[in-house]
Amino acid sequence: MLLGQPFLPHSAVKLNVSWATVRDVVLRVSGASEGDLFRAFRESGDLGEAVRQVFETHKRKQRPLVEHPMDITGAFQILVKVAEAKGPKARERKERLLEGLFARATPLEAKYLTKVIVGEMRTGFREGMVEQAIARAFAVPEDLVRRARTFIGDIARVALIASQEGVQGLQKVRPELFTPVGFMLAQTARSIKECLEIHGGRTALEFKFDGARVQIHKRDTAVRIFSRRMADVTSSMPDIAQLVQQELSATEAIVEGEVIAVDSAGRPRPFQILLHRFRRERGIEALVKEIPLQLYLFDLLYLNGEPLVDSPYHERRQKLAEIAGSIPLSPQLVVSDSAEGERFLNQAIQLGHEGLVAKKLDAPYTAGVRGKNWLKVKPTMETLDLVIVGAEYGYGRRHRWLSDYYLAALDAETGKFEIVGKTFKGLTDEEIQWMTKRLQELKISEEGRRIWVKPEVVVEVAYNEIQRSPKYPCGMALRFARITKIREDKSSAEADTLQRVRELFNLQVKKF
Repeated sequence: MLLGQPFLPHSAVKLNVSWATVRDVVLRVSGASEGDLFRAFRESGDLGEAVRQVFETHKRKQRPLVEHPMDITGAFQILVKVAEAKGPKARERKERLLEGLFARATPLEAKYLTKVIVGEMRTGFREGMVEQAIARAFAVPEDLVRRARTFIGDIARVALIASQEGVQGLQKVRPELFTPVGFMLAQTARSIKECLEIHGGRTALEFKFDGARVQIHKRDTAVRIFSRRMADVTSSMPDIAQLVQQELSATEAIVEGEVIAVDSAGRPRPFQILLHRFRRERGIEALVKEIPLQLYLFDLLYLNGEPLVDSPYHERRQKLAEIAGSIPLSPQLVVSDSAEGERFLNQAIQLGHEGLVAKKLDAPYTAGVRGKNWLKVKPTMETLDLVIVGAEYGYGRRHRWLSDYYLAALDAETGKFEIVGKTFKGLTDEEIQWMTKRLQELKISEEGRRIWVKPEVVVEVAYNEIQRSPKYPCGMALRFARITKIREDKSSAEADTLQRVRELFNLQVKKF
């Protein structure tokens, strides 16, 4: 029914139900304790499976007076009511609806209800398996199935097209306005020289901003802005929406770019400042003046009825320049010499940006894929995007805050998150207070001063090296880890994998 994101992928309708709410409902209905739930989660590594286990091993405290077997249509209708609950008593109404649903559920149904509600059908894993199944069932190429899904966001609709129209139908699927296209992602390169080698001796270098990537859809005067997590963030950036409405000279377009926070002189401000805008949905008027934004465009996916994702990058960029008006494009330099590229990298760093992105000039836009057609290059400091899976309360003045964090990478083979380090460094007091509130909402269990949480918060982590360590089951640990950024724009599915950490470790070993 629902894959990849809580409730309907790419839909404006969201459940807006936290893990804390689901956890409390599950514990009330099942009669289990937090400890019971955590033990089940520790054994399985899966929230849905943990709920199934506690439903099987505990006598239910709550059951409906008249039991009716659950069906998909009935469950869907209740979830719609949950999504529609608004106002000051919305959480109470959501909880009552969910309690009624879980009270009727078998243990197996409770497992999948949990996975649907909290978004545990992770994109790239469960959806990837469904894509394979559709390809085999209807004898169509898997890459066409994946491409269609990243364009229209609805795997059920893709299956229907494959079953009724086959290859020809899938080939006709195009990006649709106001349905976000899966974002093309970049791999990491260690130098400009490596980028040139991979891209055949010539590449387009562009500034890598310390901001938030956005995808903007426009039809006539209607504009909607989507984050890389497919969330509609238009209400947080009315100034950017107005800019696109006025300046983008296209009746219909899907463009991509980066939004950064800037000071009065136009210099970039830290990413965390920008997040104040992303987190706010109300009272945004004051923040528009307090935190001005700058938009840089860098790609064009669709223009006046014509999809451009299969066009070479240099053509998409040229057409983008023709319609951008006064909106600046990301600074770009096409190079075939690594020394020239290094100078451009230094220029980007001196201006306060993160580094560069190297883009293969003839590459198409491969939606939802992390490949070598785009390569990101940063200065020598190594960083990883990791997920917080647990935290401990601090000491002294931090005794009331969760300020020591367990950092994990996703094992792409098992789907579990494996701890690779722990740190209390990097965040400001304000960020630690925000983190404490956020992690409490994601809490699975509590053990004295330590809590374990649903793996959802992504952070950028700098480190000196990766070393062998018997402390963690993966056998590796980050040395001198420190958080450099909270990545609210990234989902846990976009975090670095355990395989990537192991690859970096092996590269270190070869150097010495």
